[in-house]
Amino acid sequence: MRAAGSVSSAEQNRALGLSTVAFTACFAVWTIFSIIGVEIKKELGLNEFEFGLLVATPILTGSLTRLFLGVWTEKWGGRIVFSLQMVLTGIATWLLTWAHTYPMYLLAALGIGLAGGSFIIGVAYVSRWYPAGKQGTALGIFGAGNVGAAVTKFLAPFVMVAYGWQGVAQVWAVGIVLMGIVFFLFAKDDPELIDRRARGIRAPSLAEQFAPLKKLQVWRFSLYYFFVFGAFVALALWLPHYLIDVYGVDVKTAGMSAAAFSLSASVFRAYGGHLSDRFGARAVMYWSLGFSTILLFMLSYPPTTYQIVTKTGPISFQTQMDLWPFVITAFALGFFMSLGKAAVYKHIPVYYPQHVGAVGGLVGMIGGLGGFILPIVFGAALDLTGIYTSCFAILFLLVGTSLLWMHLAIRTMEREARATSLDALPELPEMQAIHTPAVAEALGRGALADWRPEDAEFWRTTGRSVARRNLWLSIPALLLAFSVWMVWSVVVAKLPAIGFDFTPGQLFWLAALPGLSGATLRIFYSFMVPIFGGRLWTTISTASLLLPALGIGYAVQNPTTPYFIFLVLALLCGFGGGNFASSMANIAFFFPRAEKGNALALNAGLGNLGVSVMQFLVPIVITTSVFGAMGGEPQALGEGGQLFMQNAGFIWVPFILASTIAAWIGMDDIADAKASFAEQAIIFSRFHNWIMCILYTGTFGSFIGYSAGFPLLTKLMFPDVNALQYVFLGPLVGALSRAGTGWISDRFGGGRVTFWTFAGMIAAVFGVIFFLGIKEQPGAFWGFFASFMALFCLTGIGNASTFQMIPAIMGREIPRLMPGLDTQASRRQAERESAAIIAFTSAIAAYGAFFIPKAYGTSIAMSGSPVGALWAFLGFYVLCLVLTWVYYTRRGGLLYDIERGRAAKIAQPA
Repeated sequence: MRAAGSVSSAEQNRALGLSTVAFTACFAVWTIFSIIGVEIKKELGLNEFEFGLLVATPILTGSLTRLFLGVWTEKWGGRIVFSLQMVLTGIATWLLTWAHTYPMYLLAALGIGLAGGSFIIGVAYVSRWYPAGKQGTALGIFGAGNVGAAVTKFLAPFVMVAYGWQGVAQVWAVGIVLMGIVFFLFAKDDPELIDRRARGIRAPSLAEQFAPLKKLQVWRFSLYYFFVFGAFVALALWLPHYLIDVYGVDVKTAGMSAAAFSLSASVFRAYGGHLSDRFGARAVMYWSLGFSTILLFMLSYPPTTYQIVTKTGPISFQTQMDLWPFVITAFALGFFMSLGKAAVYKHIPVYYPQHVGAVGGLVGMIGGLGGFILPIVFGAALDLTGIYTSCFAILFLLVGTSLLWMHLAIRTMEREARATSLDALPELPEMQAIHTPAVAEALGRGALADWRPEDAEFWRTTGRSVARRNLWLSIPALLLAFSVWMVWSVVVAKLPAIGFDFTPGQLFWLAALPGLSGATLRIFYSFMVPIFGGRLWTTISTASLLLPALGIGYAVQNPTTPYFIFLVLALLCGFGGGNFASSMANIAFFFPRAEKGNALALNAGLGNLGVSVMQFLVPIVITTSVFGAMGGEPQALGEGGQLFMQNAGFIWVPFILASTIAAWIGMDDIADAKASFAEQAIIFSRFHNWIMCILYTGTFGSFIGYSAGFPLLTKLMFPDVNALQYVFLGPLVGALSRAGTGWISDRFGGGRVTFWTFAGMIAAVFGVIFFLGIKEQPGAFWGFFASFMALFCLTGIGNASTFQMIPAIMGREIPRLMPGLDTQASRRQAERESAAIIAFTSAIAAYGAFFIPKAYGTSIAMSGSPVGALWAFLGFYVLCLVLTWVYYTRRGGLLYDIERGRAAKIAQPA
C-alpha cells in the first residue's frame, strides 16, 4: 500500500495548493449574495425575512450536499468530484443573471449553493496525502480558502459599481468554471484511491461509511462546527447589511469592514491547524469557544441608556459600540473562530481515519446548515425584537452551550480515566450532611423497586392497578399540556378585536412559536423521566404550565403590552408541547408489551383532545366573567360588546393546580426506568429512522400544525363566518380518529394504511385549494371546512398507523443488522430502538406546529394568499406517499410480506 507518508513533498504541495485555490474560488461564489444580495433586496423590495432566506438558500444546498459529496469523494476520488462540482456551480451562477422574480432567484441560489459542498471534497482529498502528524496543518491551510468570502467582499463591490450585480455573477461564474478545468488537468488521484484500484478493493459501502454517525461524539463535533463555521458563514452574509443599517456606511465601506472579519476567520485557520498539531485540538477548542463567548457578549450588548438616581439627582450615561471598535472586535472573533474550525477537523482524521468523508461530511453539513439557518433566525429576530444586536445574542447562547457541553464531556472522560478512590471523594463536602436516607425519604415516598410487568402473576395482582392509576393521572395532565400549548391558535384571532395593533405576520408568529419551542423541548424532555423519575417530572412539567397560563391572563388585559412579552409567552407555551415526549416515555415503562400499544394510544389520543377542548372552551369562557372581580375588567370590542380575554389563560389555572397535586400524590417512579442516550443514539445510523421522521411529520406534524393555524386561517379567509364556534371540531376529529382507529392498522397493516392516508390527504388538500379559489361563492366555507375535517381525520389515522409501523420495521431490521444476537436479545434491541425512534420522530414531527402556521404567514405576505403554502404541503404528501410505497408497501418492500400475511390470515374463514 502506498502510504501518505511515502508521497513526495512536491505531490503533497501540488494537491494542497490546487485544493486551497479551488476552495477559495468556491467560497467566493458561495458567499456572493452577501454583496449582490443587498442590490437584489432593493430591486425586489424584500423584507428582512425574505432577504435572510435569499442569502441563506445557497448555504442550504452547500450544507446538504456535503454529506453525499464526501461519500462520493471516498468512492471516486477528489479529482473527478471536485472538478465536476465547480463546473456545475459556474453554470448555476451564470443562470442567476436570467432570473427576474423572487422564486427564480431562490431556485438559482439553490444551484449556487453547490459551491459550499467543495469543503468536504477537499478535506477527504487533502487528508489522504498527509500522515496523521501533519494533517492538522495541511487541513488548516486548505481551510484558509474560507478567505474567498473576503475576496468577494473586497472585489465584488467595485465590480458591482462598474457593471452591476449581474456583472459580478458573470465574472465569478467564468472564474469557477476555469478553476474546475484547471483542477481536472493538473490534480492527481490521491494515493489511497490509486492503491485501492491497483489491489481491486471495492469502495466502502454507505453503511460502512455512515457507521460512526451513531456516536454522540460526532454530533458534539457537529455542534462545535455549527458555531465556528456556520456562524462564520452567517455573519459573512449578514455583516454588510448590518453595517449599512446600524452605522449608515455605504456598500463599499460595509464590504471592506465585513471583509476584515471574513479575512481573520479564514487565513488564521492554517495557524489553527498548526496549533492543533502542536498543543492538541482540545486545548485549541477551549481557546476558541472561551474567547468567542467573551467577544460575543460584548457584541450582543445593545446600545443602552442608563439612569442612576443619587442624592444629588439623576446621573445618565449611555453605552454603545462605535464602528471601529466593532470592526476590531469582529476581527478578533473571526480569529478565534478560525482556530476552532481547524481544531474540529483535526479531531476527525484522528478519531475516524477510515471514515473522514462520511464523518467530515456530516460535521460539515451541520456546520453549513448553521450558515443557512442562522441568517433566517437573525432576520426573524430583528423583525420580532427590533434589536440589531439580537444576532450576536443568539450566537452567545450557541457558543455558551457548545463550551459547556465540551467541558462536561471532557470531565466525564477524565472521571472515567482516574482512579476509583478519587470518585469516592465528595465534590461538595459541606452538603453531605443533608443527603441522608431520612432526608431522601422525606422528599418522596421512594420508587417502585420491584416492577415486573411481563410477569403475568405480578401484573394481575399488583401491576395492572398501579399502571392504570398512573395512566389515568397522566392523561388529564397531558390534555392540559396540549390545551396550553395550542391556546395561542384561538387567542391570536381575537387580539386585533380588543385593541392590539399586530400585523397578520406578527399574529402568525405568535401562533407558530409555541410549536417551535414545544418541538425543541420534546427532544430534551425525552430524557427527563430516567433522570428525575416519572412522578417528579410529571409534577414539575405540569406545574410549569402555570407560567404561560397566568402570563397570558395578565398580558391580554392591557393593549399597550409590548409585542416582545407576547413572544416570550408564546415560547413558554412550548412547555405544553414538550410534555408529550416525557409523558409517553413515562407511561411506556409501566405497561407490558401486550398492553403498551393501547396504553400509549389512550395517553396520546386523549391527550391530543386538549387541543379540541381548548378550542371549544376558550371561545365560551372569554364571553363571560368566570372569575368575577378576581379575573379583572373586560376588554371593549371595536364594534361594541366586550370580551374577557384573560380567561383564555386563567381558565386552566385551577385545573393545572389540581393535576399537579394529583400527580405528586398519586403517581409513582420506577427504580429501573433507565435508558442512556448512548443506548438510544444508535437510531441515528438507522436509515428507516429518518424515513419515519418524514412520514410522521406528514401525519402528526400536519395534525398539530393545522390545529395551530386553522382558526386564524379561517378567520382571515372567511371573515364573515364566526369560525371559532367550529374550529374545535378539527382537532377533536383528529384526536378521536387516532385513539379509535389503531385497530385498522393492526388488521390491515400500518404501511398500507399510511399509504392510503397520504393519498386521501392529497385529495383533501386539493379540496381546500379549490374552495379557497371560490371563497366568495355561497357554500365555499362549508366545502373548505369539510376538506379540513377530512384532513384532520386522516392525520389521526396516519398518526396511529405510522407508530404501528415502527416496531414492525425494527423487528425485521434488527436480525439483519445484528445477526449475532440471539432471539431474546434481538427482540429487546428492537423494542429499545423502536421506543427511541418513536420519541425522536415525535420531536421532529412537532415542528409542524411551527412551520405550517409560518408557511401560511409567509405565503400571505408574498402572494396575498395561503394557497402557495398549501401547494407546498401537497407536494410534501406526494413525497411521503412515494416513500411509503418504495420502502414498505410495494412488492419486495420491507413490510409487504408481513402485511400480506396478516391480510391473508384475516381473510381465512373461521
